[in-house]
Amino acid sequence: MKIILANPRGFCAGVNMAIESLEKALALFGSPLYVYHEIVHNRPIVERFRKQGVVFVDDISEVPFGGTLLYSAHGVSPEIREQSKVRNLRAIDATCPLVTKVHMEAVKFAKEGYTILLIGHEGHDEVLGTMGEAPSSIILVEDTDDVAKLSFPAEAKLAFLTQTTLSVDEARIVIDALRKKFPQIVGPNKDDICYATQNRQEAVRDLVPEVDVVLVLGSQNSSNSQRLAEIARGTGRAAHLIDRAGELKNEWFDSSDTVLITAGASAPEEHVQACVDHLRKTFGAEVESRTVREEHVNFPLPRELRVLA
Repeated sequence: MKIILANPRGFCAGVNMAIESLEKALALFGSPLYVYHEIVHNRPIVERFRKQGVVFVDDISEVPFGGTLLYSAHGVSPEIREQSKVRNLRAIDATCPLVTKVHMEAVKFAKEGYTILLIGHEGHDEVLGTMGEAPSSIILVEDTDDVAKLSFPAEAKLAFLTQTTLSVDEARIVIDALRKKFPQIVGPNKDDICYATQNRQEAVRDLVPEVDVVLVLGSQNSSNSQRLAEIARGTGRAAHLIDRAGELKNEWFDSSDTVLITAGASAPEEHVQACVDHLRKTFGAEVESRTVREEHVNFPLPRELRVLA
């Protein structure tokens, strides 16, 4: 067996910042410490923080008055920020700056009188936060079927934005459909899909022709991890999305297979290495690391933590 390790893979700058923020907040304020939604969409990380006294909530009313609350990397709506103030919470904003950029674009377009068509997945934490910036001005569009159902006059002021963790190819199909149906539509100056999402997808596209099986480390509720598995399956390869090595099944592999291993932007490297170790021991796999694109992006800790530090 041969393993090809895709680079880049795993943690992006936004996830690194969010996890470091939660670790720093725990060190400064102790537990219980509250996080609005999961800090990142990764089950092992959430489990680890729960054991350290972190409480993940879906409603601000679950946080005691005066408590410490950290906003997850996916961002929150202005309504959530207002609820935090009412409860006198110490709020720490670990929203990924690339998500914040989309929020600012939504506010800008709404103030200019545009109806905003947000391309994304219904119910995703990031989508809920973005739509909350201008709820009366944003319509969610998930696919080309949704585009077909839209009806606006020719003079309507329309703009589009996208969730940051979408498939680049699928987002482009929806954007092209919107532009064809509504030639007057405008969009952001730069693609909203984050650099890390694009780079990990590019690595899978470039390397998948050489392999028989693809392993994606990541959780089922991780949009960017799901997209990596979908890209691999779209080429006819078997692809498995798993959280950890304990979920591996030997019947997925033949001893002569070439296996591509990658990881979503919120998946820890330790679980990648555990899968590599398992395949080495079980199938005598040899490992080759392949870099498709370099990444050198870092985001600072939230202002609330930098001031205390």
